[in-house]
Amino acid sequence: MAGWLFVATLVLALIAVYRPFGDYLYRVVSGTRHHAVERGVYRLVGVDAGAPQGWGVYARSVLAFSAVSILFLYLFLRVQDKLWLSLGFDALPDHLAWNTAVSFVTNTNWQAYSGESTMGHLVQMAGLAVQNFVSAAVGIAVAVALVRGFAARGTDALGNFWVDLTRLTLRVLLPISVLAAIVFMAAGMVQNLSGGTDVTTLTGATQHITGGPVASQEAIKELGTNGGGFYNVNAAHPYENPTTWTNWLQLFLILLIPFSLPRVFGRMLGQNRQGYAIAAVMALLALGSLALTVAFETGGAGTLPQAVGAAMEGKETRFGVANSAAYAAVTTLTSTGSVNSFHDSYTSLGGMMPMVNMMLGEVAPGGVGAGLYGLLILAVITVFVAGLMVGRTPEYLGKKIGAREIKLASLSFLVTPTIVLTGTALAFATGNNTTALNTGPHGLSEVLYAFTSAGNNNGSAFAGITVNTPWWDTALGLAMLLGRFLPIVLVLALAGSLARQQPVPESAGTLPTHQPLFVGMVAGVTVVLVALTFLPALALGPLAEGLS
Repeated sequence: MAGWLFVATLVLALIAVYRPFGDYLYRVVSGTRHHAVERGVYRLVGVDAGAPQGWGVYARSVLAFSAVSILFLYLFLRVQDKLWLSLGFDALPDHLAWNTAVSFVTNTNWQAYSGESTMGHLVQMAGLAVQNFVSAAVGIAVAVALVRGFAARGTDALGNFWVDLTRLTLRVLLPISVLAAIVFMAAGMVQNLSGGTDVTTLTGATQHITGGPVASQEAIKELGTNGGGFYNVNAAHPYENPTTWTNWLQLFLILLIPFSLPRVFGRMLGQNRQGYAIAAVMALLALGSLALTVAFETGGAGTLPQAVGAAMEGKETRFGVANSAAYAAVTTLTSTGSVNSFHDSYTSLGGMMPMVNMMLGEVAPGGVGAGLYGLLILAVITVFVAGLMVGRTPEYLGKKIGAREIKLASLSFLVTPTIVLTGTALAFATGNNTTALNTGPHGLSEVLYAFTSAGNNNGSAFAGITVNTPWWDTALGLAMLLGRFLPIVLVLALAGSLARQQPVPESAGTLPTHQPLFVGMVAGVTVVLVALTFLPALALGPLAEGLS
């Protein structure tokens, strides 16, 4: 009952903020007035804030900014031992620096290292935490550009990337993160520049506990749906997630922006009911997944959980089974990747659900921005399928879905499954699957989870597998890089194609895309596409383990 009340209050809170916060986001991305600080940023970067960009220029701006960010962060990590506040830690080796730089710039935050024993405070604050802000802003900006493509009438302009990036960082992500960090500090999270302290454990041994700017990094990590964490055990650490109510607040921050973006979608189109339809699809998929995850874990299938009465292995007693499973569901339905329990210790079917959540494309509600544009891609595919069924040229929001549009949408959807399945196959073909602690179906699940997390830019780890090797760091880095930027380029190309079209008037044969029928169709198409793509792999991994 406590677990279901936890979920119910979270749902009610998100419903309460949907309109006011969504309207605020809409004003941020649609306003024409630039604040003084923003004008200073534009002058520093050397961009004309009033110059609209076509999809090609917008895409090149995204790629250029991200490339420079990867290079800067890579160099930062390679010279860490020479920096202030390094805490005496060594510089990262080349393969780990590459993996980490790509990970944080792509909003994945996959960590192949233990944060408290690898990263100094300056790198954490000026390197990793900065990317927590701007990589999240990039995702929102791309989603907004796609919505502008649907709303535009015969123009190639999708807005200005530099304006979107600056506004979203300074007006949305930064202020909310500051407020959340203060609340987290009041709850007991650490926020200092200490190198840590030695404490005596119950066994009499001395253990070093690292301090640091934990509260501020945790705030932007959750708000920007970034994975990773200051500590190796992530949100299971009492310094990073002290109580059940901070656990609740973290999930609220994770879901705040992704679930509010459909309101922005509706406002920009001038049709709020379209936003409600997209939000309904997100909610339907999310609640279904959350219910299954909690049910599988509280059911405690397996010899040991049945013997002891609960599947508590790998879970914190202060959270319990239900709240741990809810956290796992939310952080894999989004691109957060934060964990407060070890997914490798879940029951076979309970551990399958986080994988399925990521395989859905993280669209329920998904990462900040990435969830919205991912779901709109699926909506375009749904409209195309519906058009084929009735022999009519598909239309969505007044725009025709022709050969170019459906090719771009289909390629965008297929990028991630290709990366995940190819990467998993290569790991086994090259023998690198042997770094997993287990063999058989569970060993396959550990490898499959790693590439699913990287390819979908989630960042969570199944555990039970060693990935800090040159092969794994390189392979997962490529998976994160391609899984982030190939869909972004395709989405922006689709936005440009839609923007150039003049709207088509509605007729009696136009599919209503704001009604429950369409909501069910999009959810159904999403589940069917994912099942057709990943069911064979799941059958060899968690499903085989569960049936055994």
